[in-house]
Amino acid sequence: MDLIEKVKSHSSKWIKTKGHEFSNFYWQRGYGGFSVNPMQVDVVENYIMNQESHHRKRSFQDEYRMFLKENDIDYDERYVWD
Repeated sequence: MDLIEKVKSHSSKWIKTKGHEFSNFYWQRGYGGFSVNPMQVDVVENYIMNQESHHRKRSFQDEYRMFLKENDIDYDERYVWD
């Protein structure tokens, strides 16, 4: 089992112990890893705190595609979404 599989496995088991509302939690097959400039952690924290209302205006999928395009990251739509 590689590191990503371990992280997904252990975190899935952990979150399911946090309440019935998480009983159907699962990770998608793929993943992406991105770093954050330490000087921008507060921006990321603010984004996460407001994510629910933010995604009422733009879907996660649309935002993710925009992020990939803005950062010139090649991807194949068949492998991004489960």
